[in-house]
Amino acid sequence: MNLRKAALAIYGAALQAAEPRAAIRRVLRREGDRLWVGGREYPLDGTRVFVVGFGKASAAMAQALEEVLDDKIAGGWVTVKYGHTAPLQRIHLHEAGHPLPDANSIRGALEILNLVSQAGRDDLVFCLISGGGSALLELPVPGVTLEDLRATTDALLRSGAAIDEMNTVRKHLSEVKGGQLARHLEHEGAGPQVVSLILSDVIGSTLDTIASGPTAPDSTSFAQAQSVVERRGLRDRLPASVLEHIERGVRGEVPETPKAMDSVFGRVQNIIVADNGIACEAALREAQAQGLNSLLLSTFLQGEAREVAQVFAAMAKEVIRSQHPVPPPACIMAGGETTVTVRGSGQGGRSQEFALAAAIQIAGMVEPNVVVLSAGTDGTDGPTDAAGAIADGATLARAAERGVDARAALANNDAYHFFAPLGDLVITGPTNTNVNDLMLVLVA
Repeated sequence: MNLRKAALAIYGAALQAAEPRAAIRRVLRREGDRLWVGGREYPLDGTRVFVVGFGKASAAMAQALEEVLDDKIAGGWVTVKYGHTAPLQRIHLHEAGHPLPDANSIRGALEILNLVSQAGRDDLVFCLISGGGSALLELPVPGVTLEDLRATTDALLRSGAAIDEMNTVRKHLSEVKGGQLARHLEHEGAGPQVVSLILSDVIGSTLDTIASGPTAPDSTSFAQAQSVVERRGLRDRLPASVLEHIERGVRGEVPETPKAMDSVFGRVQNIIVADNGIACEAALREAQAQGLNSLLLSTFLQGEAREVAQVFAAMAKEVIRSQHPVPPPACIMAGGETTVTVRGSGQGGRSQEFALAAAIQIAGMVEPNVVVLSAGTDGTDGPTDAAGAIADGATLARAAERGVDARAALANNDAYHFFAPLGDLVITGPTNTNVNDLMLVLVA
């Protein structure tokens, strides 16, 4: 059995299951001037439909809406990460920065707010939300600049902050995150009906964390944002304007983000259309079809990438020694999102770092063979063109022949330049979806 080919096929099945157009069509049904979304009916006769979106998958999601709604769409605007495009006929496509917001992120937010301000009480607004939306939809609070936001996002990323911690801070520096887009849509009681179709890249699919929850009640507070800053040791690394705004919020001088009982959510329907669980279930079925004894550990996996990798390597050793938790040929997998605390100056991402750390642990394990793969479903891992990487028991030996030291690369957070000369980067290009990462270890 070729474990490398099997691992790539399993990853491919996960991508296919999270394809945005199929996900949208699973929850939408139209019959003439009647539309059902997640079982709720919306009449289309005399109703103008506006479509806005933000996230790596929003172009593909918009394609599906165009196919269903066609000439019912009165206007639309979606903002995607550079390169994550799809052909659209009725909805304007806009590209912006990720993971750090840029001027186009702000322009996109302003255009979206201008568009939805035209929607009245008899109209319907679709919000297409997916991972990456936190950077792609941005409008900083007064006193905080774009550069302040970029510096804050970069510091959070480098600190190893989990996505919920990052978004707790970012929601309280923005005029559109944390339920505040819903506040803009409400129009003092005369706002339209709002349907948010959400492709989740967040563990547990908590609505107020995905893309920083622009149309969902926010469960976090300024005090929690301040706690993240302290816990991650960021007080000396954040702009003074950011610290001052958070402190003013803690003192009650700045309004909190809208909470669950706020009236702005009275006409909002939030629906998860796809998430990591759907992708992992498809990966599990493909692994079984490949003839592998398969086990899905969790779709809630978090932690430092190199530490999680050690656990996966330990499971491979256990399979070889005792045939537990499943006998070979085996595939053990998990979904989720690890983090990397950046200490070096190299290039990579959490999935590549996972694969490198695991490669060190499984070095020499060629009889029986062990393969590890970790890749993001969005096709990008950190600031690189790779989705992740694949490694086996011979990876370190192959690297040594080229004069590449795995441990030095890991210490420098330089997994990309370790795997690139070996041809072991997983490169898909933009997948136009985003439902977290898939991590695999195969033993035969």
